[in-house]
Amino acid sequence: MPEMAWNFADLFELVADTAPERNALAHGVAGPTRSWRELDRNANALALHLARRHQPGDKLALYSYNRPEFVETLVAAFKARLVPVNVNYRYREEELVYLLDNSDATVVVYEAGFAGSVAKVRDRLPKVREWIELADGSASAGRPGARSEPQASEVHGLGNAFATSYEEIVGRGTDERLDIERKPTDLLFMYTGGTTGMPKGVMWEHSALYRALGGGGNAVIGEKASESVEEQRDRIAQEARGQRLLPACPLMHGTGLFTAINALGGGGAIITLTAKSLDAEELWSTAEARGATATAIVGDAFAKPMLKALQENPGRWDLSKFFLVVSSGVIFTPQTKQGLLEHLPHAIMYDSFGSSEAVGFGTELTTKASTVQLAKFKIGPNCKVFTPDGREVEPGSDEPGYIARSGPIPLGYYKDEKKSAETFKTYQGRRWSIPGDWCTVNTDGTLNLLGRGSVCINTAGEKVYPEEVEEALKTHPAVADALVVGLPDEKWGESVTGVVTLEAGKQATEAELRAHVRERLAGYKTPKRIVFTAAPMRAPNGKADYKAAKQTAIAALGSA
Repeated sequence: MPEMAWNFADLFELVADTAPERNALAHGVAGPTRSWRELDRNANALALHLARRHQPGDKLALYSYNRPEFVETLVAAFKARLVPVNVNYRYREEELVYLLDNSDATVVVYEAGFAGSVAKVRDRLPKVREWIELADGSASAGRPGARSEPQASEVHGLGNAFATSYEEIVGRGTDERLDIERKPTDLLFMYTGGTTGMPKGVMWEHSALYRALGGGGNAVIGEKASESVEEQRDRIAQEARGQRLLPACPLMHGTGLFTAINALGGGGAIITLTAKSLDAEELWSTAEARGATATAIVGDAFAKPMLKALQENPGRWDLSKFFLVVSSGVIFTPQTKQGLLEHLPHAIMYDSFGSSEAVGFGTELTTKASTVQLAKFKIGPNCKVFTPDGREVEPGSDEPGYIARSGPIPLGYYKDEKKSAETFKTYQGRRWSIPGDWCTVNTDGTLNLLGRGSVCINTAGEKVYPEEVEEALKTHPAVADALVVGLPDEKWGESVTGVVTLEAGKQATEAELRAHVRERLAGYKTPKRIVFTAAPMRAPNGKADYKAAKQTAIAALGSA
């Protein structure tokens, strides 16, 4: 039988009907929880509100840290057939304007803590017809219905009369659902880095994304996708199967969001942390208190602090229920995996090679009894490796090529036909997603990952494209030219590094230039180090010589 063609809203309503009293959301060690019934009621109220003001296919931008309301809003958007748009909360003003304008967002749900940023950009975004504000601190006050009504100062961070109160909307929680026919082809946007430095919206159909995530099956144990509503309902009804996922990484990124959607679709729960950035001790304390069974991380940038906390606090936490670490987006080194397994001997390290444009390129499972080589993955189904001219790479040939995935893949990039044509190609009569990751294929069919074929820098799972940072550096009056490269880094995977030529007779310090960039771009795009050089960094035709720039940076700073 063929796999089911799911719409996420229909799938989540199936969960709510099958297991209404099961826990769906929890925040921190002792914050509020939501049962599936409560999640469904809150999402119903917000969906009804949205449907009265917006049309199916309109875009809803979600500008929030990890918290229960993030998930409620996501589910509500699906229910109302709005297209969720992820907003990187690290973005500065220009980046924020670009994303909200490019996505054609008509409604933005944002935390009151971001009210200052919203106030700066609001007048520049005429397509946004509604702003909905989440009160800071409301998520930790208690269950809906149990907390008192927020005061105006709590609801609107800067007295924003233009904003609608999220708490007032969901306070009208209802069992009434929208009488609406949804489609498996409804969309979700996942914004990711683009070749110009500005993000591009990857367009995923619900059913394609869910099938790429396993379609209700379990990749860890090799379970196939569900083939009927009845089979999925039976799986949901088995409470022990439900994954209690604690996303350590942001839900606004693909790794966090995709793993959360998968856990919810199986009747599981999402456990969010209260800290705005990773606090490894809070993570393990919350995992113990909430009985988390899994976490989602982005490689060593998360795993190393988690390991350090375990090493410094042996036996502090009861993690007997915790059995799975899912990582994607950046290198998760064998040494770190084995270190975690010393403290979690019963667990599995599930290293997934994928991207926002393609889920399931390859996987590597590591247990206490196994060993693994760096960047060596078992190739996924529907995946092949092609040379730039479209020839399939032969296993064992040592010929490098681009990893490609067919089957359930995105439609393309929103409003960007050129980039879509570059990434989504047709070979052998099939359509493939080819984001640009180079690898070789071993004789046994496993992959050796070589890295992104472009000059894109991957720092702790964040994509940084050099041109954008270079332009920010060059707005400083003392900078004549600048190139930006990624250097190998034990913690971040790659560290953003600037190579700068100063104007004759002018001076600038490394700290001054880093501060200059930080004022203009998100913090993770700010160079960790800046090297000054008088050597030429461009070819005679004016094209950047990134190889020479990288050699200059390595000579000055060394390489991890």
